[in-house]
Amino acid sequence: MVDGNRVLVKEIDFHHPYTPYAIQEEFMKTVYQVLEDGSVGLLESPTGTGKSLSLICGSLTWLRDHKRKVFEEGLHWNEDVSNEPEWIIEQGRVRKRRELLRNREEMEARLIKIRAKEKAQRDRYLKGDQHYKKRKTDALKKETNDDDEEEQFILEDYNSDRESSSSATNGSGNVFSAATLELMEKLGMSTKAAEDEEEVVEDEMKIFYCSRTHSQLTQFINELRRVKFPPALPPSETTPSSSKTPLYEDLKHLTLGSRKNLCINPTVNKLGSVTAINERCLELQQPSTAKEHKCVFLPNKETQPLVNTFRDHTLASIRDIEDMGALGKEIGICPYYASRAAIKQAEIVTLPYPLLLQKSAREALGLDLKGHVVIIDEAHNIMDAISGIHGVEVSLDQLKKARAQLGVYLQKFKNKLKGKNRVYIAQVIRIIDSLTGYLEGRLALSKADGMVDEKELLSGKGVDQINFFKVIKYLQDTKLARKVESYAIHTTQNIQNSSVKTYETTTPVLHHISSLLSALTHSSNEGQLFYSKLPNAATITLKFQLLDPSPHFLPLLTDTHSILLAGGTMSPFTTFTSHLFPSLPDEKLSTLSCGHVIPPSNLLAWTLSHGPTGTPFSFTFQNRNDRSMIEELGRAILNLCSVVPDGMVVFFPSYAYLDLIIKHWSTTTAPSSSTPHSHSHSQTQPQPQPQPLMTRLSAKKPIFQESQSQSAEDVLTAYTQSIDRSQGGLLLSVVGGKMSEGINFSDRLGRCVVIVGLPYPNLMSAEWKAKLAYIETSTVSRLQQSPSSIALGLESKDGNVKKVMAKEEAERRGKEAGREFYENSCMRAVNQSIGRAIRHKNDYAAIVMIDGR
Repeated sequence: MVDGNRVLVKEIDFHHPYTPYAIQEEFMKTVYQVLEDGSVGLLESPTGTGKSLSLICGSLTWLRDHKRKVFEEGLHWNEDVSNEPEWIIEQGRVRKRRELLRNREEMEARLIKIRAKEKAQRDRYLKGDQHYKKRKTDALKKETNDDDEEEQFILEDYNSDRESSSSATNGSGNVFSAATLELMEKLGMSTKAAEDEEEVVEDEMKIFYCSRTHSQLTQFINELRRVKFPPALPPSETTPSSSKTPLYEDLKHLTLGSRKNLCINPTVNKLGSVTAINERCLELQQPSTAKEHKCVFLPNKETQPLVNTFRDHTLASIRDIEDMGALGKEIGICPYYASRAAIKQAEIVTLPYPLLLQKSAREALGLDLKGHVVIIDEAHNIMDAISGIHGVEVSLDQLKKARAQLGVYLQKFKNKLKGKNRVYIAQVIRIIDSLTGYLEGRLALSKADGMVDEKELLSGKGVDQINFFKVIKYLQDTKLARKVESYAIHTTQNIQNSSVKTYETTTPVLHHISSLLSALTHSSNEGQLFYSKLPNAATITLKFQLLDPSPHFLPLLTDTHSILLAGGTMSPFTTFTSHLFPSLPDEKLSTLSCGHVIPPSNLLAWTLSHGPTGTPFSFTFQNRNDRSMIEELGRAILNLCSVVPDGMVVFFPSYAYLDLIIKHWSTTTAPSSSTPHSHSHSQTQPQPQPQPLMTRLSAKKPIFQESQSQSAEDVLTAYTQSIDRSQGGLLLSVVGGKMSEGINFSDRLGRCVVIVGLPYPNLMSAEWKAKLAYIETSTVSRLQQSPSSIALGLESKDGNVKKVMAKEEAERRGKEAGREFYENSCMRAVNQSIGRAIRHKNDYAAIVMIDGR
């Protein structure tokens, strides 16, 4: 039912697979209402309250209802202005209904057959029949060995002006621009195929759901498998009367990933790094690539039936990213490209942050968000994710390595490289020399970091004469970065006489340099260049940091029907309204913050301001190296280990501080609990020797430590096994580290979570100075130019809007906004770490925050 223009959400069945909690009901109603209103939602629900299921049930119930409403409205379209008799109108309505339902029923019939076939295969497998028809895919066997010749590293002749004539030479009558044709060629799409597809496939309203990692997406997909929804559309009159209307209709789901996740070509996916895989894939599609070396899995006109088979199998079952890869191997078609055929007919598409938040990634995948719904889960770090996508970092050591590799490459192939290649490589070398010279100059200074003057950075000889746009295009078109890096690895292996081929798993340095040049050519006040010296290391880093993520988020706001940002630690919402979408009107925003589902008795939270001997805890930047406080911290955790059963997780402010603590505890000796300190030795009854704090802690619980170098999964597995053996476990981790997000410390894995200190960022760093300065100035500018001045009563007599407020008041609020952003960044990180424990209604844990502040 509808009340005015608003749906009475309270009357809707959300098809939740269980009996929902009251906060889940409220959450689902809010999701439905936000989507119905076409607005933006900021939704907070603590970890362990069934947020994922609530998002699924609320959004997909709305989607099916919306499709049904659009269908019914379509049947009655234009009837109110028709002068035809009622029986003619009714006949037209029947005919229109039949046309609208035909394609849908044909697809559903295909999907039902596929589901039945897959079920029969699973049943045969469970009965022990593992014989399946294996597709012939040994066409690649002859390609699994790398070419022995060095020809693969040579650049093709390059003409920087060729783009100007590309549109004139296509000769096919296409109206697409040269850039569009080039992009479509890279994606393996002919214009005719695209036009044909447009004619027969309608881009249905859908939900794009994204989260930070594929593991989080897999958890969400598992929740998708739990729910059942009724069909969006009723059966047509052609459906046999004997067949019953289905009680539910399976969801049409699609998950998208990068080539690194989905490539099934063994000669490509072994390359390791994302950049190398992307570039090699595109190389294999170039017209200059010999036919026998092209990728046999790439979709084309001849393999369109395989693409259709892949599409139907994808939509017939709910699959995660690993299932997609396995399906592509089974059918013999590239899942990265073939998955695009399923986008338009899918109801819900899951994908990781970078594929949704980056414009170039959306364009490469052919994603059009216009008129659709976007749900961003774990959205507490959305601004950091946007900054990370558009930021770039390169060290002095990397620059020197790239310079040496280019020198070797140029020396080897100088006689085979023609004019433009030699010119552009020389320009790249000049740019690297300029960047290197700048960083070497800053390395000699006493300052640890600072902002970079672009003129000084690019003051090298002849650099001011270089056209950066052309250099960037050259690096992208020729794949120089991968060729140079691959040749360097090739020569190293030849020198070492190694028969085992290794592949670089990191992004080539020249790719970082290209990204850095892109940032320089698109200069604005949204970002800033910094240099930073690494602690206790004779190296220095150059970094471009995005200061304002809002321009990159704006296309999502303007194109989509609605956006939902959900997470467990979203408060305070002003962080998003002020810094992610500051221009969004208040009436377009809905917010909800839910409580937890556990009873109060299941949570014990307190602040520990003093240690066992009375030493105060204040882990400020000035005090955190105090030896007596570090020892007191060890004694406090030792006491907690004595009373906390099973697993206990301790979060420290940084990896560096965790290393310092462990080093100190490993050398600090302390007497046993009640034994006085004594250096006397008796031959008849020797006194216990003082033991280091780490030894005493390990006697209480086995100790496990998170590190930047070791896999988080390995540490977590060992920790879990120790607790399963009833030995308990003490896990030392870092706020904002690998264990602070996406890890489930439920039940015995997390009976106590300890937060040591407050992980405030370094306020004196150049990056944070620039960030806060930008927030202050942008806030002042917004307050003094905002149209809301009318609402504040600051309108002049002639109706012209005056500035909102006095400069002094605006500056005060600007500083307040900067300080609030700084404090929120710390507390959100703390809340995220705390949220690792208490993951369901019957769970319980203690939360201890060790700091007097």
